[in-house]
Amino acid sequence: MVAKKVGGSRGGGGAAAEDAVEELTRVPLQAILLADSFATKFRPITLERPKVLLPLVNAPMIDYTLAWLESAGVEEVFVFCCAHAKQVIEHLETSKWFGQPHFSVTTVESNNAVGAGDALRLIYERNVIRGDFILVSGDTVSNMSLTEALREHKDRRRKDSNAIMTMVVKQSKPSPVTHQSRLGTDELFMTIDPETKQLLYYEDKSDKSTMSLDKALLSDHPSMYLHNDKQDCYIDICAPEVLSTFADNFDYQHLRRHFVKGLLDDDIMGYKIFTHEIHSSYAARIDNFRSYDTVSKDIIQRWTYPLVPDVQFFGNSSAKLERCGMYRASEVELSRSAHIGPFTVIGRGTRVGNSTGISNSAVGEGCKIGSNVLIEGCYIWHNVTIEDGCKLKHAIVCDGVIMKAGAALESGVVLSYKVVVGQNFVVPAYSKVSLHQQPIKQDSDEELEYADSSSGTIETPPTSSLPDLLDKVQIVELSEPQLHAASEVGPSGVGFIWSTSEAGHEEEWRHSVAPIPGDKLVEILHNSIDELELSYEDVKVPTIGEQEPESGSDDDSEEIKDDYQVTEFEKEVEATFLRAVHESVKEDNIILEVNSLRLSYNLEAADCAGALFYSMMKLAHDTPHGSPSELIKNTANVVTQWQKLLKYYLSSVDEEVCMFISWVTCCDACYIV
Repeated sequence: MVAKKVGGSRGGGGAAAEDAVEELTRVPLQAILLADSFATKFRPITLERPKVLLPLVNAPMIDYTLAWLESAGVEEVFVFCCAHAKQVIEHLETSKWFGQPHFSVTTVESNNAVGAGDALRLIYERNVIRGDFILVSGDTVSNMSLTEALREHKDRRRKDSNAIMTMVVKQSKPSPVTHQSRLGTDELFMTIDPETKQLLYYEDKSDKSTMSLDKALLSDHPSMYLHNDKQDCYIDICAPEVLSTFADNFDYQHLRRHFVKGLLDDDIMGYKIFTHEIHSSYAARIDNFRSYDTVSKDIIQRWTYPLVPDVQFFGNSSAKLERCGMYRASEVELSRSAHIGPFTVIGRGTRVGNSTGISNSAVGEGCKIGSNVLIEGCYIWHNVTIEDGCKLKHAIVCDGVIMKAGAALESGVVLSYKVVVGQNFVVPAYSKVSLHQQPIKQDSDEELEYADSSSGTIETPPTSSLPDLLDKVQIVELSEPQLHAASEVGPSGVGFIWSTSEAGHEEEWRHSVAPIPGDKLVEILHNSIDELELSYEDVKVPTIGEQEPESGSDDDSEEIKDDYQVTEFEKEVEATFLRAVHESVKEDNIILEVNSLRLSYNLEAADCAGALFYSMMKLAHDTPHGSPSELIKNTANVVTQWQKLLKYYLSSVDEEVCMFISWVTCCDACYIV
């Protein structure tokens, strides 16, 4: 183990205070940042670069985490590095985090850790944690204040020394169709005491059809809430006992699956875990490609303020915010005929050719994009070359990639570093392409990720003869099998297309940056209807005022809308829509009326879409039908007839997919929500 200090720290100093509050304020607030995810979900990209250094809207993930910790009052951060530790250390030494006067960053390096448990045991042995600390991973983005959560944690600690941990959670209702959150994580079940906020049960696997609670919980807790609408932010406030618990239990490796569940099942030590729910703040962890996409969009749409592309946090890479949520950095060359759509970031030094369209995407620095290129919902990293006539949709393209003229990426594609896609070649949907061959042997521990060739799972013996093409893209030491891989990605292409097992096909679209395919949603819908146990006689259509409130990113908005105001707005929209149906009013006139209502109630386009969608579902239900299948048919007819009106208020494919999921939910539950 090697420890290396990157910055300076502010001394604690002073005599020991008699009062606990004074002592806690004297001790610098510390944090442990895990710079290794100990997972393989970002392969093949993480075979060459650690996950925490992957660009997130053109800034490394770890910089978001460190910027938040600094703003939240943390003074000392211990960064644990394992996979590609040298890259992480080099980044920190050359970044703004070096030499901060009141914010020190110390790296702890180990090549033997296979999980978070090993990391925390090594830090425990260092004896550097002097009090309560923040435990977070380097792929976390947040703007929350720690003040209230710390106060609650310290108050509980004074009353009960067994209260050793506080987990930050937030509202995030999962889809009842895919059983996953908007971040692509599995549906999470938590049981919480509503009075004390103590965590009593934790299960994050969606494949369990039943769950059981210990009867003893009922005697100790007169009331408890079972939630499947919470998101685990993976931000923990911990007492020093957390580290000693890991030191005493070597079977604890995973923070949630082993440690949290182990403490909840342990009746001997009596340790307790509590929760702190945030409402108006942002917090999310990037666990897979779908959460990478979701968090990127949240950053571009400014839910993470002040961690947004146009602030000093981005340093020289900061971009200027322009109209329609478009960000443009310095030295960008845009052709007059190029069209840059909303919610798009263009990095410094990038050139965009004639008649090229880019929307809902993040483009890195130094990219060369030709003419007549279409890019939608993509993440183009740095120094990428995209020649004329290429088409990219909902894909990730890493540094140094070259796409030859006419090449195309279907939804969900991931191109790892320096891959070359041949001319006019179409990379199939959800493919992962890399210069590294796919490992033959999978790691024994599913949480293990050694992202370098020295792990023994990938061999790239040197070769003395390289084609001119490889010299141009600066690829070195490719093996003979890699040289023959050109045919996999078209003429003059270089790269291996990784295969996916049958069991892994579902994970590909569940965890992809691409929206969930419509055929998958239809398949799930049909399966759900077949398994539906509710009788049609039990159908209940609530009034508008009885609708279950939506949860998700809207709950995070600082502008909390008055329920009565929204209800009145929905009633007026419904009346307007029904009148339009009966009097054959044109869509354009309906839009004018709905827009005037939106302005008078000071609401957003999403509120209009929701109110219109409810009205359409109400109309479908009121149309005569005798079975759930006929109700579904009515719904399809209404949506088809009025799709232009609904689409006007849905600005992106993602919003359309969410609306489709809502329709599936309505049909699946056999009542209008």
